[in-house]
Amino acid sequence: MQRTDFGDMACSIARTLDIAGEPWSPLIIRDVWVGIRRFDELQRDLGISRKVLTERLGRLVGHGVLERRQYSDRPPRYEYALTPKGLELTEVLMAIRTWGDRWTAGEAGPPTLLRHRSCGEHVDAEVRCSRCGELLHGDEVDVEDGPGARA
Repeated sequence: MQRTDFGDMACSIARTLDIAGEPWSPLIIRDVWVGIRRFDELQRDLGISRKVLTERLGRLVGHGVLERRQYSDRPPRYEYALTPKGLELTEVLMAIRTWGDRWTAGEAGPPTLLRHRSCGEHVDAEVRCSRCGELLHGDEVDVEDGPGARA
């Protein structure tokens, strides 16, 4: 079954999902972000098949979210690192994590905590207005056509 090509839609959410929206990709990005960078380590942590992991890594490298770095010559071995584009995507993952902690963690509480290196405190990701700094909530934002909208 052919999946819809979200990359051709005039929607930044759809285009982002085309790159990182299938379920394994955000988890791969998360793992690389927290320091799990080698193929076998990723496979072991995620419990993902070699075939699927190879496909997802190739797609994320192809889209410039991850880069392959050789760490051994004999035999040639590679690890993965976030590019600036990939590192910025972790901000989206932090927001998803905050939502998940609020709505899915249950009585046990969040499985991980985020500590801000600058102040040393535990934090949650928040989406704020880039102009005034107030928190943004979905019911307080209007969506309008931008310069890339299709007629």
